[in-house]
Amino acid sequence: MQSFRLLRTYLGPHRKWAILAPALMALEVAMDLLQPRLLQAIVDVGIPRGDLAFILRTGGWMLAVAAVGLIGGIGCTVCAVLAGIGLGTDLRRDMFGKVQDLSFGNLDRLEAGSIITRLTSDVTQMQELAMMLLRIMVRAPLLLVGSIVMGILTSRTLALLFFFLIPAVLIIVTYVVRKTFPLFARVQACIDRVNTIVQENLAGVRVVKSFVRSDYEAARFGDANDALMQVGVAAARVNAATMPLVMLVFSTGFVATLWIGGLQAFSGGLEVGRIIAFSNYLMQALMSLMMVSMLVMRLSRSEASARRIGEVMAQVPEVPTPTPGDTMTPASRDGRGAAVAFEGVTMRYGDADADPVLRDISFEAMPGETVAVLGATGSGKSSLVHLIARFYDVSEGRVTIDGVDVRRWDERALRAAVAVVPQETVLFSGSIAENIRYGRPEAPQEELEAVAEIAQAHDFICDMPDGYETELSQRGANLSGGQKQRIAIARALLMRSPILILDDCTSAVDVETEARILDGLLAGEAARTCFIVTQRVATAMTAHRILLLDDGKIAAQGSHAELMATSPLYRDIVQSQAPEEDSHAA
Repeated sequence: MQSFRLLRTYLGPHRKWAILAPALMALEVAMDLLQPRLLQAIVDVGIPRGDLAFILRTGGWMLAVAAVGLIGGIGCTVCAVLAGIGLGTDLRRDMFGKVQDLSFGNLDRLEAGSIITRLTSDVTQMQELAMMLLRIMVRAPLLLVGSIVMGILTSRTLALLFFFLIPAVLIIVTYVVRKTFPLFARVQACIDRVNTIVQENLAGVRVVKSFVRSDYEAARFGDANDALMQVGVAAARVNAATMPLVMLVFSTGFVATLWIGGLQAFSGGLEVGRIIAFSNYLMQALMSLMMVSMLVMRLSRSEASARRIGEVMAQVPEVPTPTPGDTMTPASRDGRGAAVAFEGVTMRYGDADADPVLRDISFEAMPGETVAVLGATGSGKSSLVHLIARFYDVSEGRVTIDGVDVRRWDERALRAAVAVVPQETVLFSGSIAENIRYGRPEAPQEELEAVAEIAQAHDFICDMPDGYETELSQRGANLSGGQKQRIAIARALLMRSPILILDDCTSAVDVETEARILDGLLAGEAARTCFIVTQRVATAMTAHRILLLDDGKIAAQGSHAELMATSPLYRDIVQSQAPEEDSHAA
């Protein structure tokens, strides 16, 4: 089972606690099995003889045995908790590390809400299973076997009841497991759905309120929540029948013990103390089976979680790391630009049979050149620049930086060489300075302020009460959209990478501010190779060269003047934006 494979792997580093817990539990079980024999001695020997000293002495032994069992039980619980929490910590750490190593394509398929559920709820299920196993998996079998053995030694006639009662309990447990396992898998899937909706709603709360869609979102969440409730109730309904059925078996066995034992006691064939002792062993045996049923139900739920965890851990990054002997780590360029070339590039998302989003793309950007990527929504602009940083791999052709295929670059060296400002601005909790220094924590304050000035962020940062030490709320919610974009641009500039990609990252910035940002880039970072993804002709005009994309193909490329002379599509775009450009000029 997947759950046992995970437990075997992740309990290894905590084997000291994982070994101590069962040993201490075995001690507790041994003490529990002694109690009925001591009680039998009091009833069959001490009371008939009226031997008070024997009764007190045996009672003292019972207290001592109970105390030793208590120590064993407490010790087992402590060790099991230490092992379980250690397992959960290690598993959560490895899963998070695995997620960090996955490619964008893997993350797109798994979805953020599902990953969060697996990192939290599913790992917690495995942690709780480990703690339960280290206690019940040892206690239940030892108590069951010990109770049967001691029951046989107490009365062979009454021990025959074990052969009827134990199979009855096993049938009940087997039925419950077969019914609940698929239900628990559905429960986890429903939790995924709820988490995804909550995450989407919180991330887009401004959109929800702007479009007055709170009722719609509440209904969408309600549907997912109701689905989770229905599946949870179905699983609980099956589980609810388990305990009453097992108790029915137990009650039947207890009544049969009293009836058969009573008949033998009346005929003088069995002492009353033996009947009491056997009743205790029968109760312990059936209680151990109840523990097993609880464990099996937990195991069925944990197995669903283990499979979901295994699905993440088994993911192979779609963008593979180059083999060590084939890895290239070019020397630092000290901020100088790099040459970027696309050679017959075709790209598809997902399966090889999917429609390509880029078709036969070929061009070369020289070191220090600024290239604008212009086109309508869905034309493939972002997909094109994502290939430079190797967020995705090409389906055909190749992308090179300084003549080296990006698939041969060392991943860390490649990501350090390409600074990206994505469409969606992401800021983290912490100070503004910490966010700008995200890629270079050691950067001095002077350099921090210099890139902030180029990004037109320095002035508004200084106007804040704490300046660069101003704390940002989650996702930078206490900043405007334009302010967040400018901080993101400053963060990328501080990397001093030879290649800079601005992926439509000035959409919330006014035209005048955008123009000053671009002027600063061209004036202060002339050696940097820069790609600007945009839908604004005015922005594209500042570049040395414009790539015009249409339906995943390069429809035209050249300077603004060249495209005005040679590309009807470009002239149409310019004409469509002419009123807007004129109004900005006014």
